[in-house]
Amino acid sequence: MKIGIDHYSLYPIDPDPLQTLVWARLNGAEGVAFSGLGEAHRRLCDPGYLRRIRETAAEAGMYLEWGGAQHIPWDMQRWVEKDILENNRRCAIEATHLGTNIIRSCSGGLMRWNPENRRTEFLLEDMAKALLKQRDLFKDYGVILAIETHFEFTTFELLRLFERCDASPGDWLGICLDTMNLLTMLEDPVMATERILPWVVSTHIKDGGIIRTDRGYLTFTAPIGEGIVDLGVILKRLSSLPWELNLNIEDHGGDFDIPIGEPWLRREFPDLTDKEERSLNELAGATQRKLSEGKLAMLGRSQWPQVWESRLIRGIARLREIEANISST
Repeated sequence: MKIGIDHYSLYPIDPDPLQTLVWARLNGAEGVAFSGLGEAHRRLCDPGYLRRIRETAAEAGMYLEWGGAQHIPWDMQRWVEKDILENNRRCAIEATHLGTNIIRSCSGGLMRWNPENRRTEFLLEDMAKALLKQRDLFKDYGVILAIETHFEFTTFELLRLFERCDASPGDWLGICLDTMNLLTMLEDPVMATERILPWVVSTHIKDGGIIRTDRGYLTFTAPIGEGIVDLGVILKRLSSLPWELNLNIEDHGGDFDIPIGEPWLRREFPDLTDKEERSLNELAGATQRKLSEGKLAMLGRSQWPQVWESRLIRGIARLREIEANISST
């Protein structure tokens, strides 16, 4: 498995795609996943510029993955319906210019944290209807819509979505597995990986921690190899997939409050079993011990600009060590 980066990690310097490729190559990354661009950089992406990206990556032997797609047909700020088909068509065309078949989709997050928002089941139903209408589009362009395990749906719910869409692994719908976001959705990262494994076509490799609070839990990001996400086990599982899979490091600062002690929020996680919650509590205990021993510290999102480069470079090296270890066993 090749080890690269998601360009979001570089947001403090806001490089354009070609500058991102240069940074990645100079710092040991084997590819870049462009999970979504700001408007200024998106305006650059005409066919000629996209071919330059493809040629630059090919000359350096680097892979590319694309982003910017959407899977929820709602504007979740104003809660009005939106047509996502043309946006996804544009992303599919861009991916073909780049020579990649992966387009990541991330449409928001933390919806169920607000009881006034649309219910999860309602969003899943609307999403299935919208995506089914786009099945031929993705197939015609030969791309896979990789829905990120973000702060929207659990792996249980995404599996039900794929069933509603009558999709098969490796076809037109897949998963971008974010290994730390799983914690924030109250899923044990290893258990969740095993549940969704046949569908994983892209990754956001990210470490993190989880602690108990008076309200429930709090999760946070951590340097690769220093948190409590068992990346060795997860990479071993991912290595069994029948297609090439890239390991995209996506790192940043920040923490996430999960007031699961509130009955209204607990009801929003009907698939959370006692077994998985016990595992989360064990991970919380392991996190607390690391914090107490000074082996782990939380990093605020505002602190990321001061540490991003050194932490990302270390992350590339550390993930390469973990991947080498699982390859030799």
